[in-house]
Amino acid sequence: MSDWRSDRVRSALAGENPTVLAELDHSFAVIGDVQWLPGYSLALTKVPGVDRLTDLSRAERVRYLADVDLIATAVESVCSRHDETFRRVNVEILGNTDAFLHAHVWPRYGWEPPERVTKPVWLYSPDRWADERYRLSPAHDRLRADLAAEVRRLRGAVEFRDTL
Repeated sequence: MSDWRSDRVRSALAGENPTVLAELDHSFAVIGDVQWLPGYSLALTKVPGVDRLTDLSRAERVRYLADVDLIATAVESVCSRHDETFRRVNVEILGNTDAFLHAHVWPRYGWEPPERVTKPVWLYSPDRWADERYRLSPAHDRLRADLAAEVRRLRGAVEFRDTL
């Protein structure tokens, strides 16, 4: 079996991506491989080969973005309960490194360094992606469970049901 990281979309579809929090109608809610900002999550496309948002039809884009909204709402809700210094959520679709559609959902906190707290996450040192201190681990199990439960709860809520 190859490493699930080599094809995150197909591994999620096959049930082999261990970062999946929940399967939504048009995406997978996944927790980030790194957690230097606890609660970092993503909306991962369910369509193999889709590289950018515009690879989807307009209707599919709107549905995917509705899933992004749901995941961002879940991250905000959970992270604000876990940490009283929670400030906000930043959502980004970049696609400059990984050639598959995914949206980053970054929680932001008051304890971040003053020179970073109001700036894009990408200004943090690139070392954070490889630093073992920030790797997703069993230490994140409670956060992960809470995120998964909140995504599932919101998915069932009337205001988040797909009516498109």
